[in-house]
Amino acid sequence: MKTNAAILWEYGSNWTVEEIDLDPPGDGEVLVSWEATGLCHSDEHIRTGDLPAPLPLIGGHEGAGIVREVGAGVVGLAPGDHVVASFLPACGRCRFCSTGHQNLCDLGAMIMAGTQLDGTYRRHHANGQDIGVMALVGTFSQYGTVPEASIVKIDDDIPLSRACLLGCGVTTGWGSAVNTADVQPGDTVVVIGFGGIGSGAVQGARLAGAEKIVVVEPVEQKREKAIQLGATHFVTSLPEATALVAELTRGVMADSAILTVGLLEGAMLEDAANIIRKGGAVVMTALSTMADSSPTLGMMMFTLFQKRLLGSLYGEANPRADIPRLLSLYREGKLLLDETVTHEYKLAEVNEGYEDMREGRNIRGVILHDH
Repeated sequence: MKTNAAILWEYGSNWTVEEIDLDPPGDGEVLVSWEATGLCHSDEHIRTGDLPAPLPLIGGHEGAGIVREVGAGVVGLAPGDHVVASFLPACGRCRFCSTGHQNLCDLGAMIMAGTQLDGTYRRHHANGQDIGVMALVGTFSQYGTVPEASIVKIDDDIPLSRACLLGCGVTTGWGSAVNTADVQPGDTVVVIGFGGIGSGAVQGARLAGAEKIVVVEPVEQKREKAIQLGATHFVTSLPEATALVAELTRGVMADSAILTVGLLEGAMLEDAANIIRKGGAVVMTALSTMADSSPTLGMMMFTLFQKRLLGSLYGEANPRADIPRLLSLYREGKLLLDETVTHEYKLAEVNEGYEDMREGRNIRGVILHDH
């Protein structure tokens, strides 16, 4: 079949929307009509080259849609099912899936390859050549043929324009607070960077019972939204945050600091480590460039003050369990998704959406596919 998709042909260039040929689903695959997709910063990292991927590539990894056809061997999905794409697949059989760490599934090694799980490009073609897809799903396309391992079934009453955000950003931010930082009732939490993932981290900290949630974000216009989603304090710089946290905690400092900036730089680690208490945690969720291997960090404090530096992939979430759980919280009004969406776009406006993100005008942008 033919469908439209946003393709990145060269690093640093814009996404181009054009018609592609899409093969039917093979063994263990499903055909999905993507109804909505989030504009996540990870696709911007690919565009700039900070996160290298084989090009050309169909972007998008935060998708929600409807199953239209299933291939041989698919047992958990049927045409008409409403689904969310998980940017990390979960096979359910490897060591990590079987021990409750689906975010570390062995199939995750394929998400930046651009191919399908069998290593071929057989499903997407344009201009006479094979086209890769982001994170096995390529949700910047009206239709996609994707592995069943990347698909999570959800209830039909959830708006797909909001459910798509659970495919990466919200779940990653929420899990960074709830799982990796292990926020406890009464904690003081610092969230550094208030975009798609940072807004999820604020809500995760709020839902976990944090008493004080300090957002550090240089864009002053985001203050009102941060407070609406659960922040108790908002500052525009780390030095300001450090002084505020010292005052709020009588010098004890924060229980955790979660780094959710657009691009992580090495010097940020020591600033974050200085804002946490003895035994506290710095959570690295933001991406750096692949070439950045020179963090600035006073190592002695980690021994003498027992501080912890933790990485967080997908917020340590188990997507098959956590995506439906978070959508239940949304249904109950506890997880705010409508409030995070700043603007909705058509697929042809994908570059405008990313410009709005780069300029700090969006918390979350969402593409609504036109079928």
